[in-house]
Amino acid sequence: MNRTTRTIKLTEEGEAFLRQARVALAALDAAVDTVATHRGGPSGRVRISTSWAFGREQLMPVLPGLMSRYPALSVEVDFDDRVVDLVRDGYDFVIRGGDIRDSNLVSRPIFRLNRVLVASPNYLERHGIPQTPEELRTHRLIARRFLGGQLSPWSFSAENGSVTTFDPANAAVLTLSAPEAVVQAARDGVGIGQVGVHLAWESLRSGALKVVLHRYHHAGDYEMVVQYPHRALMAPRVQATLDYVMEAFAKDKNLHVPLEALAAYAA
Repeated sequence: MNRTTRTIKLTEEGEAFLRQARVALAALDAAVDTVATHRGGPSGRVRISTSWAFGREQLMPVLPGLMSRYPALSVEVDFDDRVVDLVRDGYDFVIRGGDIRDSNLVSRPIFRLNRVLVASPNYLERHGIPQTPEELRTHRLIARRFLGGQLSPWSFSAENGSVTTFDPANAAVLTLSAPEAVVQAARDGVGIGQVGVHLAWESLRSGALKVVLHRYHHAGDYEMVVQYPHRALMAPRVQATLDYVMEAFAKDKNLHVPLEALAAYAA
């Protein structure tokens, strides 16, 4: 360690030792859990971090079945939209959405996080249906602000295949940080908003929302993934939980709506 009168920090060698020690401890935990599993099934606590919207709408409905199948498991879920340090904060796995680039973690894709522009029929009756992306500048827009402070951009595909970016800030009448709040504001007729297809799908099917600029809007390159550390051995309690939730997410039709299906709900 490097030590001063105020701080203690690991040296480069200390960081390397800590990484290897964590691998060794994880392998030891997995070995102990394997013995316990042979006796009575997966047991122990599993810690998960996920966003509020995905956790409430997709993860929570899955947990009762998981705990019924594995009664010796206990599950702790933190609903937090910030990006957590999985190892430092002691999570077994996290569920994240966006442009995932962390190469220090194993990432298993859940679904493509496609986005769509939506508005209520009432709003479109009062303000008209935009026919081109340029017309959005004269509309009332609902923007989403990430926790880091930046606004989520809107992207559009041009005839030549290029992708252009539109900043909704200047025309935004409402800016929100929670994606489910953007859906609600759009349903209430506040304006046009960009949301994940999985969040808007039920509202589209019920007729509470309509797709706007479907021909031009670019769905993005984001995805929702499960991430966990590289480990020589994974504890059976974590493996059983991962397998169960991934199977449940694969069966959730709201998460796998094909983009071509949105055309039927276009304004």
